[in-house]
Amino acid sequence: MKLALTIPIVLLICYICTSLLLYLYQRNFLYFPSPNYDHSFERFSLASEGETLNIIFLNKGNSKALIYFGGNAEAVVGNADEFATYFPDTTTYLVNYRGYSGSTGRPTEAGLYEDALAVYDHIKSDHAEISVAGRSLGSGVATYLAANRPIENVALITPYDSILNIAKANYALFPVSLLLKDKYDSVSRANTIQSNVLVIAAENDVVIPMSNTQKLIDAFNDDQVQVKVIKNTGHNDVSNDPEYFQTISDFL
Repeated sequence: MKLALTIPIVLLICYICTSLLLYLYQRNFLYFPSPNYDHSFERFSLASEGETLNIIFLNKGNSKALIYFGGNAEAVVGNADEFATYFPDTTTYLVNYRGYSGSTGRPTEAGLYEDALAVYDHIKSDHAEISVAGRSLGSGVATYLAANRPIENVALITPYDSILNIAKANYALFPVSLLLKDKYDSVSRANTIQSNVLVIAAENDVVIPMSNTQKLIDAFNDDQVQVKVIKNTGHNDVSNDPEYFQTISDFL
């Protein structure tokens, strides 16, 4: 009888302890800051909420601008050559999130949103037209910026409806809605975005299921969004396909 009572109690304690660990260390599972790499591209520092952001910029002096928010663990400088080549008439700003690649601080959803607004507000007087692109994690930052500032075009690469929905699928045993601090609810902002929207999906993406991407697509007006599925690519190698940068370039 004692054993029969003990086992459920032990299981309950283990469940509570695991939930607590998930809550306390969740940002260690969500964010994977990239290291700071040496490079020869131009850059500037930008203050945001007491933190210093490391911003790389390419092809300066153009009236059109593109702000790029990368994926998790992505060193945005790794694509600088491609951005410079494919968008010669566009000044491109590659944003290193707080805590990433030489930017100070620790990443949080609220912090990344404030950084996005700070970048936009810093450059807006220099450009007649500003577009934004966000990949994976960055797609949530891009939708936030497009919902809160006038943006011409929005390119979303391997985007999700919300991190909350992704987490619910991956941690179905736990009360994720109560535990998750950073939800990145892009789908709720879709109807407030007036920009032209491009969604690029990878055919074999196992990180962001197509069902989650499709929910975001469906939240936009049909005449507002265009969709490109790049065949035979996955979440992390979609940018290696020649169609990737060409599709974004044609859209912009």
